[in-house]
Amino acid sequence: MRAVCGRLRTDYRYSKDIVYNNFPWADATDDQKATIEKLAQTVLDARAKFPESSLADLYDPITMPPELLKAHQALDRAVMKLYGFAKDKTEATIVAALMEMYQKLTMPPTLIPEPRTKRLAKRL
Repeated sequence: MRAVCGRLRTDYRYSKDIVYNNFPWADATDDQKATIEKLAQTVLDARAKFPESSLADLYDPITMPPELLKAHQALDRAVMKLYGFAKDKTEATIVAALMEMYQKLTMPPTLIPEPRTKRLAKRL
């Protein structure tokens, strides 16, 4: 989000056009999609257990309900696995990989650079 969404003062400003609709989804099997959907529903179900709490309350690092944290961690692990990201990848590395995926999705096929190893092999 830090790389693609706008800001209003110091807060992030979400827009379906610049944040979520251009997010590069990984190729997923039907089983993988079902797993992600189930885990996303688990997050929503955990949030629904606290109808009197605002999102700010629910996502406060100090007071976040343990079951919501656990649901998010399970979803995060599944998404990382789907994309083939190692558990120890940094946020910056993940954003760079996602931006590269986005670039490939939006570039005409004739402009997508070949991977470096293929270019070197052609020279030899």
